[in-house]
Amino acid sequence: MTIAGTGARVKTLLLALAALAFTAPAASAACPAQPLSKPFTPWLDYADYQAAPDGGLEAGGAGWTLAGGAAVVDGNDPFLAGSRSLALPDGASAATAPVCLTIAHPTLRFFARGTGRLTVTVAFRTLLGLTVELPVGVLSGSGAWAPSPILPVLANLVSDQARFRFTAAGDWRVDDVFVDPYSKG
Repeated sequence: MTIAGTGARVKTLLLALAALAFTAPAASAACPAQPLSKPFTPWLDYADYQAAPDGGLEAGGAGWTLAGGAAVVDGNDPFLAGSRSLALPDGASAATAPVCLTIAHPTLRFFARGTGRLTVTVAFRTLLGLTVELPVGVLSGSGAWAPSPILPVLANLVSDQARFRFTAAGDWRVDDVFVDPYSKG
């Protein structure tokens, strides 16, 4: 699984968001303590992660928004315990339940398998009250379960809550969605 080319437009959007962070105070709400784990240690990522709300889909995608044929189905990634995952047929999308973010939540990671491309975006409310959705990454599938690359969130600089949207161009499965609650300084 690889990240597809980002392009100048994505880089410009990310730079604009970073510039906004320097002109506005960072989100100040504290997130409640969550259980931490190191699910990506076999891939030499020793960071602590916390699961997104129903990130393992074991509660049937409670709080998630499913569209275009997206569904919680039987079958799990082979790396972590569980029995369900998210199926995203071509054109389908799913958004996580709201995830609490602070400046210390810089990245997103999950397990996925698929063919074609999987676009990941983050939707959040700005300090002006506008809802913005920005790209986080585009993955190309190999057909086998694998951990995603470490994807920068950036919305954590200007908002205290976000939803992550997964949109399939091809056939995808997603499971065990995590955010990193500590900066990787």
